[in-house]
Amino acid sequence: MVALLHNVRSLFNVGSIFRTADAAGIEKLYLCGITPTPNDLFGKKRPQLAKVSLGAEDTVKWEKCSSTTKAIAKLKSDGYKIVAVEQAENSVPYYALQIDTNKLALIVGHEVKGLPKNILDLADIIIEIPMRGKKESLNVGVAFGIVAFRLVESLIGCSFPSSRY
Repeated sequence: MVALLHNVRSLFNVGSIFRTADAAGIEKLYLCGITPTPNDLFGKKRPQLAKVSLGAEDTVKWEKCSSTTKAIAKLKSDGYKIVAVEQAENSVPYYALQIDTNKLALIVGHEVKGLPKNILDLADIIIEIPMRGKKESLNVGVAFGIVAFRLVESLIGCSFPSSRY
């Protein structure tokens, strides 16, 4: 499974997603649009991202993509199913998703604006995390973690074994 970050602007959120991607075994992150990379233009590590990722930016493969739509097109041509995380009229609860392939590309979006219609239109399915409280959404890093671990568990057909017990 791979993941695309569409215009996720916060270095802290990107760092959190790197750390979660490492823990969940995500193969690669595509950092699209304005999503910052782990290193600045001079090749120096971004301290805010590194503080949260705790080195996961060095263990998870990543690629900078200026266009999310082009990245999606490439992944689709490589046989990936595109799974967008967004509250939408045609979304289904994340836990109801039936997995029939191990080639999944998970997309999360901007902290405030989420994923735009043109990206959602390219998705094979849109999933959401049902909200039971007063708030309408979760932090993008938290939402990524919930969905990524659920999808990875579905792909391997069981929950993660614990090495601590």
